[in-house]
Amino acid sequence: MQLVCETPGFDIRPNVATIGFFDGVHRGHRYLIEQVRAVAAGRGLASSVVTFPVHPRKVMQADYHPKLLTTCDEKVSLLAKTGVDYCMMFDFTPEIARLSAREFMSILKERYQIQALVVGYDHRFGHNRSDGFEDYVRYGCELGMEVLLARAYSYRKEASETEGTVSSSVIRSLLQKGNVSDAAEYLGYDFFLDGTVVGGYQVGRKIGFPTANLRVSDSDKLIPADGVYAVHVHLEGVRYGGMLSIGYRPTLANGADRSIEVHIFNFNADIYNSPIRVSFVRYMRPELKFSTVEQLVARIRRDEEEIEEVLSGF
Repeated sequence: MQLVCETPGFDIRPNVATIGFFDGVHRGHRYLIEQVRAVAAGRGLASSVVTFPVHPRKVMQADYHPKLLTTCDEKVSLLAKTGVDYCMMFDFTPEIARLSAREFMSILKERYQIQALVVGYDHRFGHNRSDGFEDYVRYGCELGMEVLLARAYSYRKEASETEGTVSSSVIRSLLQKGNVSDAAEYLGYDFFLDGTVVGGYQVGRKIGFPTANLRVSDSDKLIPADGVYAVHVHLEGVRYGGMLSIGYRPTLANGADRSIEVHIFNFNADIYNSPIRVSFVRYMRPELKFSTVEQLVARIRRDEEEIEEVLSGF
């Protein structure tokens, strides 16, 4: 996949495209991109996605600060895995937000050589999002751009909350409730956090469970609900099992800041300042306050046993 920024430094092949923010690059997004690739293959054209580095609603609404499933870099990496030929990174500005749908389509046609546009079944664009699919088709005819309507993607799994239309907002809601298992079903992969290992209070080491404190690389990244999780930890190309805690350490009362701490199983190396990825496998329990440190340690030992059993199935 070639990443195309605002002013391409190379000739873009005529292509079939779709537009969206693609937060999370979830199953629904990938189904849409599969349709784009199929149309492109049938016409002998390249395939592309047009996306934005910043959520368009954030540009149009100053008080909108969404927590995101993926950072821009993570999104690009996931899009590359779909097999699409181009990722057009379009800088969405207040000036762009004021354009009509036809004006926006004209820019896409001229800048990116888009011959056909596949529109998501529920997607609207242009000032005030006032136009619909039939309008896009009419504008496309005037501009020499075919406009096609994508089929919707629906997902259902027995004994799960994940039923119906897949959307980034639904996945965010699941994660905010700690439901990382169903979020993974919608995403098609385990939700993850990328960051750096930083220094902490080192209380975990004193009680026999050293932890790596994770500083997330992007402040806009969504952090799941407080609690204890079974996780996989990715360090220097190696995957380890681990148990992760998100919260305020109520038993220890050693700081008012929300922390993300992971105890890595069968691991004892100095990894301060190292990049780390943590993938969430299952929510285990809420954060609890214990009367004594001894009670906390006993519970952590129990957590470790339960999480090792969970991870043995993954």
